[in-house]
Amino acid sequence: MEASVFVGTSLDGFMARLDHSLDFLPPGGGEPHGYEEFMATVDALVIGRNTFDTVLAFDPWPYGKKPVFVLSTRTLPQIAEGAVVERLSGEPVEIVSLLAARGIRHLYVDGGITIQRFLRAGLITRLIVTRVPVLIGQGIPLFGALERDIALKHVRTQQYASGLVQSQYDVDYLAVR
Repeated sequence: MEASVFVGTSLDGFMARLDHSLDFLPPGGGEPHGYEEFMATVDALVIGRNTFDTVLAFDPWPYGKKPVFVLSTRTLPQIAEGAVVERLSGEPVEIVSLLAARGIRHLYVDGGITIQRFLRAGLITRLIVTRVPVLIGQGIPLFGALERDIALKHVRTQQYASGLVQSQYDVDYLAVR
């Protein structure tokens, strides 16, 4: 299974403020930068509970009819009509195995802790990181502590008129660094 990350961060590497606010990101995602094209390749999403709670405030529901699997041990609140949402819990390897058995081939992994857990488990295959030209000083980091280096193969970097800079990497867990 392919598992990808598509995320925006501040230039200093934070994907949200400490209160989970995303107010430093461009309104509506800013200028087109490949998100719609990326989403067209995705079969389902796995997101953490904090990210899910943040996304619940978005109007309209941003994922349409794509299945969204929320990693949580708590009951989920009522969601937007037509949204396909299911709560899961467990280790990343178990979750990927379960979803692969359901026929999911490309997974979009989102949420700081969730991304970090899937990276540590060796499951993320592609990272697409869009840096917003702003420093926020503190927040929730995209990457956390790792037990070992994870080698990345640069695929491309693109800059946009608004100052967004997007880099794509393939993850190579077998490379020794």
